Amino acid sequence: MDYKLELIVVPVSDLDRAKAFYLDHCGFDLIVDHTAGDFRIVQLNPRGSSCAIAMMKTSPMEPGSLHGLHLVVNDIAAARAELVGRGVAVSEPYHYGVAGQNTPGIDPNHTSYSTFMDLKDPDGNTWLVQEVGYVAAEG
Repeated sequence: MDYKLELIVVPVSDLDRAKAFYLDHCGFDLIVDHTAGDFRIVQLNPRGSSCAIAMMKTSPMEPGSLHGLHLVVNDIAAARAELVGRGVAVSEPYHYGVAGQNTPGIDPNHTSYSTFMDLKDPDGNTWLVQEVGYVAAEG
């Protein structure tokens, strides 16, 4: 039996502000923006991912309470440049050394799962961007 993670609820306080952040700044794709009475759900998909996010104001979680979501990229420097160019405040990359110490910069060997950067959405939900399967950007 396969169990596929397809949707994560992200609690937000302002759906339009969050939608603009994820669409315009993070480059996510819009899947659904549906209203039924007082209920509204906005569903977005990170490019290349089979798992989407559903932003809701009526979530049982408080806006800004979701932490540690991971986005995986194959070139963290290129991903950071893209996000910064879109106006996202994203940390400098950091990696974990052999002894597990947090070290500034990209892992010199581009070891999968060792280099990260982080960002927050307008409500304070936090995301980690992690480099896996390094492939240098073309150009």
